[in-house]
This record gives sequence, structure tokens and C-alpha cells, in this order.
Amino acid sequence: MRRARGVRSVNLDLLYGLPHQTGESVAVTVAQALTLAPDRLALFGYAHVPWFKKHQTMIDEAWLPDSAARLAQSQLAARLIVDAGYEALGLDHFAKPQDALAAAARAGKIRRNFQGYTEDQCETLIGLGPSSISRFRQGHAQNIVATGEYEKAVDCGELATARGIEFSLDDLARGWVIERLMCNFAFSATELVERFGAAGQTVLCEASRLAISGAGQLLRLDGENFVVPEESRPLVRTVAARFDKYLNNGTGRHSLAV
Repeated sequence: MRRARGVRSVNLDLLYGLPHQTGESVAVTVAQALTLAPDRLALFGYAHVPWFKKHQTMIDEAWLPDSAARLAQSQLAARLIVDAGYEALGLDHFAKPQDALAAAARAGKIRRNFQGYTEDQCETLIGLGPSSISRFRQGHAQNIVATGEYEKAVDCGELATARGIEFSLDDLARGWVIERLMCNFAFSATELVERFGAAGQTVLCEASRLAISGAGQLLRLDGENFVVPEESRPLVRTVAARFDKYLNNGTGRHSLAV
């Protein structure tokens, strides 16, 4: 119906790791989704964060699949989607071979932002609405979280920005590495240093230590590229987290990586 009305691209988000979800129910969900022949699919793990989303306290954690079951569900769903003719893109996206996102991935040009993977090369992403986050070349900015206060600022013709953070060169170098890992499962050591100079060299040293340590099974040096081996790609978030200097500095808690 949507295509008949001129919608040229249909995208679906699928979730695994939900309460009472099993491999069998995941397979049924994927089969139902594929009957719609979407152009793109995103496969996300349910994030159980009751300390942040208070309504999730109503969910008994015994109903949730454990980490091993979550990984099995994600791998099953991914395999079924690929078997249906879709190309796997990065960590959790899939697209028909003729889709622009698939073409960008084959060319090594996909990007990842707050919304997931994209072929858009623009460095600016403007968030609209309460709590939304924008990215500019200089840094991030977040809008007012409370809906009423956000609307009041907009109605008064004022900026609805609540806070922001300016990127350092080190932030940019680490962000580039993390994005390349999440998009291509690899990054070029030469390009890292050429782009970011001394800041890139610092991050490169960290990558070298990671590759030669016991974690080498997660990141390996192949020529002048650091590569996440295919068997470790489901854990690429864990690899990328090694380059996030802010991850363990605060008091925030996070959902499961898989």
C-alpha cells in the first residue's frame, strides 16, 4: 500500500532479546517481516535499562534471554535475513543488493550516526524534538529533555539547546576509529595518523597494544590495517569500546552489548 502511494523505500526495525522471546519466535518474526519485502532491515537487541526507563521495572528479569541466548537469536535472525537475499551491512543492518546503502557499503563509504547506518556523507546531523542530539563539526548539542520546556523555548523563538560538548582532536581521532570499526570492521593505521597527527598516533599505540595482547583475537594487524576477525565481528561493540575514553569515567550504567 505504501509503495502504491509513492513511498520508494520501506525500512523495518526488528528486536531480539525481548521477554519470553525464543529462537523459534525470532524465526517467525523474521519470516513475517520478510513478507513485506522491506528495502532495509535493522536488527537491534532489546535494551533492558530499568534504572533509566522506570516502566521496565514491571518486567521480571527472569523472563529475559541471557547473553548466550541473545547472541544466538541475533545470529539466527541475521542468517535468515541474509539467506533471503539481503546484504549484511556493518553490525546490525541489512539491505537489498540494489539499495543505495548496500552500494555504499560495498564501496566502503557507509557512515554510522545516532540513527544507525547511512550513506549520507554530511558531517552535520540536526536533531529535532525534546532530548534529541545534533552533531556538528565542532561537537554535539542536546535539546532540552522535558517536552514542555522544549516547546516553551521553541514557541518563544529561542534555541532549545540544553547542553553541548566540544570535540578535541583526540575525540575526533577516537570517533573516527570507532566509526570505521562499526562500519567496516577495520581501519587504516596510515589514514589514522594522516588525518589526526599526534592524536592519531596516540590512538594507534593503543590499537597496537590491544592487537598484541590477549585480546588479539578481537583485533589483529593485517598489513597496515587493524581488522576485527570475522569470527569476532558480533563483538565489535566490545572492540570499539576499548577506544572510548569516556565509557568508564562516569557513573552511568549501560545495556548489554549483544
